[in-house]
Amino acid sequence: MEALPSAEIGEAATGNEVLTCLQRKGWDLLVLDINMPDRTGSRHPAAREVGAPCHPRPGALGLSGAPVRAERPAGGAAGYIAKDAAPEDLLKAVRMVLQGRRYVSESLAELLLLDMDRADKPLHTLLSDREFQIFGKLAAGQGVSEIGRELCLSVKTVSTYRTRILEKMRMKSNADLTSYALRNEIIQ
Repeated sequence: MEALPSAEIGEAATGNEVLTCLQRKGWDLLVLDINMPDRTGSRHPAAREVGAPCHPRPGALGLSGAPVRAERPAGGAAGYIAKDAAPEDLLKAVRMVLQGRRYVSESLAELLLLDMDRADKPLHTLLSDREFQIFGKLAAGQGVSEIGRELCLSVKTVSTYRTRILEKMRMKSNADLTSYALRNEIIQ
């Protein structure tokens, strides 16, 4: 892969500093941490606001330390990349955004496709048989240790299943699982 052309680089600690820097200097690309102080969240306001003070509007690439499954592309950004991405992936993302194209990593593309598939199906149908079995027990209020003893699985294995279930169903807690299971008449 060839190197990027030489570039002038600037840095800002907050979203407001990004906007101030953009008013003073025209940049071709912004790499925005989506959790910057004063401009947080997956819909990064700085990514949408950069067009006002700048002509032409720079491309924006959202950057996050969160796992790709936990985030979505920043609002207004032409792409999203995780901080732990391989250097060659970051270079590819930068090149694509500089060319006016969009960048989506393979893992995010898979996640987006999974989301499209989810739109047509109840969330629990995305679970494997074992995941559904453990989901039902978690939703009914059983603890990880209790489930492990009952199914002859280690606590670590049950915890791994729990993590996968929460991920696939886009939930954060056992209480969310219980609420979903009650709404969908999986438990009573």
